[in-house]
Amino acid sequence: MEGEIILLDFRFSPFAARARIALAEKGVQYKLMEEDILVQKSQFLIDSNPVHKKVPVLIHDGKPVCESLVIVEYIDEVWGGSRPPLMPPKEDPLRRANARFWADFVDKKVYEGGMNLWRCKGEAEMEKAKEDYISNLKLLEGELGDAPFFGGDALGFVDVALVPFTNVFYTMKRVGGFSVEGECPALAAWAERCKRRESVAKSVAEPVEVYEFLMSLKKKHGV
Repeated sequence: MEGEIILLDFRFSPFAARARIALAEKGVQYKLMEEDILVQKSQFLIDSNPVHKKVPVLIHDGKPVCESLVIVEYIDEVWGGSRPPLMPPKEDPLRRANARFWADFVDKKVYEGGMNLWRCKGEAEMEKAKEDYISNLKLLEGELGDAPFFGGDALGFVDVALVPFTNVFYTMKRVGGFSVEGECPALAAWAERCKRRESVAKSVAEPVEVYEFLMSLKKKHGV
């Protein structure tokens, strides 16, 4: 496996999509191994990520790197010479810390907020979850400001962290009864701008596909 690059993946995982986008941005050729994580995880995945047993896992020279944001930083550092960096320069530790803060915010507030919407039982609970979710998106919209990307003029670390979660906006409209485009127009425009990049367009599932996938899960598991 000397020199071989493998990504253990699941098509509908936004976390795995982060790794796919970063690899595409750097022009890295790799072997994609799709995991059927909803039915039976492979022994290879369990051995490669024995702590969490989750995708994505990047395997480089036979050594696994786990956790999506860690993987994106690893890709940026290892293959940083030929393409523009995703993280701010090491000479600017404050901007690097800020990028990590907002990427962590995506995991703790946007992803978890979306999951809370999915778990809602009653109308009052749904309204509170919607309010929190939209509030967190507005905070991100404020951080974006007038820039084309969170990374400034170029796609950056926070863009890669967040954009895979935007393909659920269609589902939120169908299930939650609200429009991200209406609530956060600048953030919605940013998402469309990102999706015009080949690295993003080829790495994230289509919104309707995601909706159908989530509805099938809901029906199967009664969520």
